[in-house]
Amino acid sequence: MNQNGVHRAKLLQIAGFALNNTATNLYLFFMNFISYYLVGFVGVGVVLASTIIMNMRIWDGVTDPFIGYVVDKTDSKFGKNRPFMLVGNIILAVFSFLIVHVTHIAPEKSRLLVFIVLYMIYIIGYTFQCVVTKSAQTCLTNDPKQRPMFTIFDGIYNTILFAAIPVLVFQNLIPKYGKFTEEFYHEFWIITAVISGIFTIIAIIAISGKDRTEFFGLGKPTKIRLRDYWEVLSKNRAIQMLVVSASTDKLAITTQTNAVVVIMVYSIVCGNTAAGGQVAAYTAIPTALMLFFGVGYIARYLGQRKAMLFGSIGGLITCILSIASFYVFDPTTLRFPGEGFTGWNTFTIVFLVLFLLMKGFTGVSGNIVIPMTADCADYEVYRSGKYVPGLMGTLFSFVDKLISSLGATIVGLCCAAIGFKDALPTVDTPMSPAIKAVAMFCMYGLLIIGLVCNLIAMKFYPLTKEKMESIQAEIAEIKKKSQNEAV
Repeated sequence: MNQNGVHRAKLLQIAGFALNNTATNLYLFFMNFISYYLVGFVGVGVVLASTIIMNMRIWDGVTDPFIGYVVDKTDSKFGKNRPFMLVGNIILAVFSFLIVHVTHIAPEKSRLLVFIVLYMIYIIGYTFQCVVTKSAQTCLTNDPKQRPMFTIFDGIYNTILFAAIPVLVFQNLIPKYGKFTEEFYHEFWIITAVISGIFTIIAIIAISGKDRTEFFGLGKPTKIRLRDYWEVLSKNRAIQMLVVSASTDKLAITTQTNAVVVIMVYSIVCGNTAAGGQVAAYTAIPTALMLFFGVGYIARYLGQRKAMLFGSIGGLITCILSIASFYVFDPTTLRFPGEGFTGWNTFTIVFLVLFLLMKGFTGVSGNIVIPMTADCADYEVYRSGKYVPGLMGTLFSFVDKLISSLGATIVGLCCAAIGFKDALPTVDTPMSPAIKAVAMFCMYGLLIIGLVCNLIAMKFYPLTKEKMESIQAEIAEIKKKSQNEAV
């Protein structure tokens, strides 16, 4: 640790620990298809299925503050964060398996209850592992220039994930099984569980050297009370604004990546199911390069707040232009090299460029949130003297999940409003203006609303690059005085 109180991590530690978020995102993708399982195997209606998913997301948010409280009270021989990573991933693997392998063989009248109970336990495991992604940021590094590096690795991993999963599902698993069958969910689960487990082990090894008391807050244990949650939420302006920004973005992204929305956009509006995987594959590397520039330069040298503004403005412009392109040009001409390809056309080129720019810009604004949460935790140490990264991360997640829980419900209600009350749109559903309007709203409209909220929130966000540098210097001075008093 430097004399000014700044401690840095090795690049491999940051790169390795970023895989913890990727490990949980794999399960997030897997569960994006759970609505089809509920409708097809459990036998519930579209609106009820969407409502159940929403309520489970709310339960996810409710568990957050309590698990965050436990994290803040923990300081074991195995560290503060690593136990939750390991236990969380084990719960995710076991209960996601039970959800898609056991629920549909239970007695018909009890299937829904079995599903809900298994899903509730699954969510506890998800929260265990997710909270560490944010809480461990503060002990990984507190260097304002190095902290955004997590976002670069996390963004690149997520970009690859966003490219690989659609290819896996829409170009391999669905063509292989024809529809969402038991075999589909079984193979998808095996791939998810194995890769997520490997990523978790790498992340545990990466954080092990920094998961120690001397890297936490003021370098000593902090007494935490449950009522501290209200004080943080009511007085920490930074986390208030970040919650507004990130939760609205998360709602939009959750809706945008919903399997039903992907099918409506590519299979029905564009008439090309394979494009759902091809688009992500074509844009993965350019998106990662945009993320590298946006975070690598803007966030590191101008601050994370300006990176958020950069991503939000760019994303807003490209979303508006994307909607326009679906009405100005013919979306059914969307084709990429392969079967049925007759050459590049106007809509394919325009769509590809705009999609690339949208993902690049929103990747910056979306991924920068995690290290910004660490800034909010350090701000709380500076403001009140309390080191509460678990509380901060889960307090943030609590509100974030309550709002983003509406994603599946919005999709379900939109589909029900245009006549899909008993079954969701599938690859065989014919195109209609109503489906196109719903697809555009879910794909781009909610994201536009979220990006506007970003711009408003950042106007009142107090943690500029200069402010964070002064905060770290102040925390270092407090540590120094505390050490001198102890001597």
